Amino acid sequence: MKVSVGLFRIFGIPLRLHYTWFIIFAVVTLSLVYYPLAGPPHPTVQDRIVLGVIASILFFASIVTHEVAHSILALRNNVPVKEITLFVFGGISRITREATHPRAEFSIAVVGPLTSLCMAGVFYGLHLVLSETEQQLAAGLLQWLAFINVALAAFNSVPAFPLDGGRILRAFVWRRTGDFGRATRIASRVGQGIAYALIAGGIAVMILVREGWFSGLWLILIGWFLHRAARAGYQQVLLQDALAGITARQVTDYGCPLISPHISLAEVVDRYMVPTGRDCLLVTQGTGLEGMVTLTQIKKVPRASWASTSVQEIMIPASELRVARAEQDVFSVLQGMDGVTASHVPVVEGEEVIGSINRDDAFRLLRTRVDLGSSSAMGR
Repeated sequence: MKVSVGLFRIFGIPLRLHYTWFIIFAVVTLSLVYYPLAGPPHPTVQDRIVLGVIASILFFASIVTHEVAHSILALRNNVPVKEITLFVFGGISRITREATHPRAEFSIAVVGPLTSLCMAGVFYGLHLVLSETEQQLAAGLLQWLAFINVALAAFNSVPAFPLDGGRILRAFVWRRTGDFGRATRIASRVGQGIAYALIAGGIAVMILVREGWFSGLWLILIGWFLHRAARAGYQQVLLQDALAGITARQVTDYGCPLISPHISLAEVVDRYMVPTGRDCLLVTQGTGLEGMVTLTQIKKVPRASWASTSVQEIMIPASELRVARAEQDVFSVLQGMDGVTASHVPVVEGEEVIGSINRDDAFRLLRTRVDLGSSSAMGR
């Protein structure tokens, strides 16, 4: 999901577009060009292309609505949503932590398929109204959208974690056992089993069905995606458990030099970077954070200009930085660093800068704790 572009915000949640989205956009559009939604006499090729583009846009609007429903319920249950990303298999809402109660998990998961079914009902109702008129092309489009939303609800209801059905399964197991880790493990294994079944089914379709290579390949790709997503979902829970109770304060580098925004780049390099080997420094005015300067930024400035260029001229302003609070759990800090160019995050206590967290050091701690605690975690 890293290779994506931002579009706009919905209820304050960034909506992003992954490059693979264009694949399914083209597939949906071309399929409606070759298989018109209206009976003979068929529309012209130009009209089919326009209809295909409109249908693809409305299809993904349906997916966005599905994901927004998840996100709204997540926010109401105090589960932060980082972003919504559209990609080749639909959409995904990225949350920064899991629900804290099985009831919240269930409500967040079930609202997606219910929303898709509601949209299917609306589209089909409009189809019935227009089918009594001469707007047969529009009626066909609405009927197709109704079918697609039913299919979307059905697919997401499959009990394959991390699909909505898998999360519903996890909520039930969690409520019954009271063990979130065990519930996640069970839901993940069920998801991986369904993924293997899809892959096997796809291979069978490619071998046994004449001209079934495309459908078979699509099943294999979906199965591969589900398998990876199910494993990643469980691994995230293991990582969260491994870092449970660790705060940003405990992994903060208190020796990180705090420099003035008014000193020159030459002084930064000679006085701080060369002697210490650091490639990232925090810029402060008094005890307040002003920004951050990195070796990469300095190297973009001609060496002959280092003595005459101040840190303030090239630093990343504090307003553009992610900042960690001293008592914030380190797992959420690491999640917030995902995709951040700088490998350091300033740590503040109140209004005072106390140091920084180095992403590489934090991940070394993470790997050590997972290696030492993986046996007990996996045996739960």
